Amino acid sequence: MRDREVNGEQAHLDAVYRRLEEKIHEAEFLMDDAAKRAQVGTPGALAERDAQVFQAGVHLSRLNNEFEDFLFGRIDLLAGKDGKRGPDGAFTSVEPADDALRPDGTADIAETLHIGRIGVLDAEYTPLVIDWRAPAAAPFYRSTPVAPGRVVRRRVIRSRGRRVLGVEDDLLRPEVTAALDGRELAVVGDGALMAALGRARTHAMRDIVSSIQAEQDMVIRAPAASVTEVEGGPGTGKTAVALHRAAYLLYQDRRRYSGGILIVSPTPLLVSYTEGVLPSLGEEGQVAIRALGSLVEGAEAEVYDPQPVARVKGSGRMCKVLRRAARGTLEDRAAAAAAAAGAGERLRVVAFGARVELDADRLAAIRETAFGGTAPVNLLRPRARRLLLDALWEKSGARSRYSDPELAAEAREAFDEDISTEDDFTGFLDAWWPELTPRQVLAAMGDERRLGRWARRILSPRDIRRLARSLSRLDAQGSGPLSVHDVALLDELQTLLGLPARPRKRVADPLDQLTGLAELSTFADRDPTRRRHRSERAERPEDERRDYAHVIVDEAQDVTPMQWRMIGRRGRQATWTVVGDPAQSSWSDPEEAAEARDEALGARPRRRFELTVNYRNPSEVAELASRVLALAMPGVQPPRAVRSTGLVPRFVTATAGGLAAAVREEAARLLGEVDGTVGVVVAMTRREEAARWLDGLGDRVVALGSLEAKGLEYDATLVVSPAEIADESPAGLRVLYVALTRATQQLSIVATERDLPDAEGVPDLLRD
Repeated sequence: MRDREVNGEQAHLDAVYRRLEEKIHEAEFLMDDAAKRAQVGTPGALAERDAQVFQAGVHLSRLNNEFEDFLFGRIDLLAGKDGKRGPDGAFTSVEPADDALRPDGTADIAETLHIGRIGVLDAEYTPLVIDWRAPAAAPFYRSTPVAPGRVVRRRVIRSRGRRVLGVEDDLLRPEVTAALDGRELAVVGDGALMAALGRARTHAMRDIVSSIQAEQDMVIRAPAASVTEVEGGPGTGKTAVALHRAAYLLYQDRRRYSGGILIVSPTPLLVSYTEGVLPSLGEEGQVAIRALGSLVEGAEAEVYDPQPVARVKGSGRMCKVLRRAARGTLEDRAAAAAAAAGAGERLRVVAFGARVELDADRLAAIRETAFGGTAPVNLLRPRARRLLLDALWEKSGARSRYSDPELAAEAREAFDEDISTEDDFTGFLDAWWPELTPRQVLAAMGDERRLGRWARRILSPRDIRRLARSLSRLDAQGSGPLSVHDVALLDELQTLLGLPARPRKRVADPLDQLTGLAELSTFADRDPTRRRHRSERAERPEDERRDYAHVIVDEAQDVTPMQWRMIGRRGRQATWTVVGDPAQSSWSDPEEAAEARDEALGARPRRRFELTVNYRNPSEVAELASRVLALAMPGVQPPRAVRSTGLVPRFVTATAGGLAAAVREEAARLLGEVDGTVGVVVAMTRREEAARWLDGLGDRVVALGSLEAKGLEYDATLVVSPAEIADESPAGLRVLYVALTRATQQLSIVATERDLPDAEGVPDLLRD
């Protein structure tokens, strides 16, 4: 029976690929036809050609991507209450017709739908494959034995390339004897969900289109208006749901979301883990996945801040410090320039044949007045220039020489023009009001004496010392390694400073203006199959994209107040999806973060969902992790695990001198036990050390710090010294809870003396 069912699905898959080949040939023809239009010399023809090339290229790119399981699902349906068909050719009725079920409990299958990554119609416009995001595909995810609707059987089809490997069926109406083409409906396998959960993991996230569950599907297909908030414990699929939601929103309203979707992840590791999901769903190009440390163009987080420093940099108090630092840096650089010139802070120019001078006190008053404006510091420079000219005009006594207002205005205009072109004036203005970059201000804060002046009564002396020492790694221009928290400070400074004025762009060739012909863009520029290298991204901050149509924040519980401000600037006009779990928060002040989050989201209405089922961890692992959750967040209920492996967590005791050998030995054992990946989680200060312990064990094992484990999963996880992880920060117990919930099959814990292990090696924190 299994072979017969697999062969039947293989025949359908063959028909799908034959149709796809026909569609590829059609797309290639359109590309060739568009290329011939390059010789047509009218703007309209060029525009039409460019649009045709782009659309054909997008279509060809999607069709040429051979996915491992392009066709992954099927539902067999009873007759519906009405005969209306949707745009994809499938019937729209959700509930079965009154006569679909006979009194004797038998029924006929009226419709069979195959579900895949993109929709495919045959030459007669009959659906061969329904796009997983289409309304007709919703019953594949929503139907349950309690509320089956029209679905009798749900099937997951497992394939590789063009070959069907197997099928797994869920019977949603076991009380019905259904027939398809005169033969009783077959049921193969032990259930699609359990088969998917038992699959070995790699170092890249797979999409979950074949195993999305009803509560996850409710989130993915939720209306996009306002803010969608999603909470769920470890293993509930929050990250996967967020990624699939991006693909769904583009499918539902591509025009609206052509403005781009931004997905913000906490770490580069999680970005690398998830970045392959959207291309596999047929969506690429309009979704940007960025780590928090990569949100600012030209900046990339490379180093880790200790927890005490991170708490200072992430706090909302830094807004006041940065505002003072921006102004203070300008004043200090102006004073330094004056001292270098040996003349003190003084402006001298020649006007009307006489020398006019502004002393330091007058200049200080002018600067104070200029700072009274609301524009960013760099954009206040024109205001400061105008105030200087006003003061020089008054000091020259020219006002009293003209009784006629028109003559006075002409004289003033000539005065401004003459003074503004003097080298003495322009040189002074450049030194007195220099254009600042965010990196220069951040570097200036590395001077503890200066920072103490700017942060007085905002930060404690200890925090000032910690912050200054952290930023002292930057040189005078701000070059040097940044942390993820430094990037948020740079973004704030970019707002406080504003972008300096830039030279005007070169005027277009007059010949182009006369003929009216211009290349709208090259095919290479618009080729959707072309991935841009990081070096090709915008080189200047003003070219950076800062406004998106939809913003998705993953692991939102870890976002600091300063990071919320940074993300909020990129979603001022956006709708939002915010995904997180308070029980996994590594930020020490959730209340302050919640205020910043509310400010970023604004007054938009909110819709809240909760994911309650843990699909990742077997019950043996989930039960152990729940002991730490009870200490970290008393009264919080963990998500319910849906499966058991019979493999209880394993405990190993190591002495201080033998820790490396114990970790390496246990990691090697786990590699022999599982087919997929092994993650070794250590305290953040041990990351590099742990990588050396594992050297030579192969690519399937990886060492990562406790804060880097968020969102990731491995077949087996080895957690090293729970007490060391718990003691890293005030939120250490929540971080430990995250570390203990990464495993899909096996969990091992290596305890040291610090963990106070008992005779069986169970650390004090993990005992009942």
